[in-house]
Amino acid sequence: MEILNKALKEGRETLSEYESKTILASYQIPVTREIMVEGSGDVIPAAHEIGYPLVMKGCSPGITHKTEKGLVRTDIRNDREALDAFNDVMAGMNGIKGAVLVQEMIKGKRELAVGLIRDPQFGPCVMFGLGGIFTEILRDVSFRLAPLEKRDALEMMDEIKAHKILDAIRGMEPVDREMLSEMLINVGRIGITNDRIKEIDINPVIIAGSRPIAVDALIVLQPKPSS
Repeated sequence: MEILNKALKEGRETLSEYESKTILASYQIPVTREIMVEGSGDVIPAAHEIGYPLVMKGCSPGITHKTEKGLVRTDIRNDREALDAFNDVMAGMNGIKGAVLVQEMIKGKRELAVGLIRDPQFGPCVMFGLGGIFTEILRDVSFRLAPLEKRDALEMMDEIKAHKILDAIRGMEPVDREMLSEMLINVGRIGITNDRIKEIDINPVIIAGSRPIAVDALIVLQPKPSS
């Protein structure tokens, strides 16, 4: 895979959000529509192509905690706000080489997390649980060794304590468990077929209507191939 090979040749340990989501999309994992912009002259055309409201984020392999560093702007609704957000984010990157992601704003009240870790003994393991700030606070997660079958993915959904979040609640549709199970299966496939990928962190996965969509993602590389 070209993105992966290029990053490894450069000696990098992480992929940017844009690179990470490009890999996810190549495995049929639904991700946000987005355009990477490097200059202010491209902001408005990109914004019009994606459509308001927008999210704009600093994007670089060297940036892993964008929100904490003030490099995320949400609910951008017009051209002036888009230009201001671009300038603010670029200034906040403090000279770090990178660009700005112009991204569709996904609306949904439910946030999940999907991931992968490569255990030294057991190999790639898929993770599923609550997303957003609750990932670290509650640690309500389930794990399976890859590769996954559909049965494994469905069992993971039922194993978390907050599994009812996937049901029809407070007027919201039930989560499309078929799509979610495919997401979990395909994350496992990425780990199986790319032994230089050490971790995948997809958080949040926002439920838009019934559809799970990867809104943010980080892929971590390991310097040497698995033995």
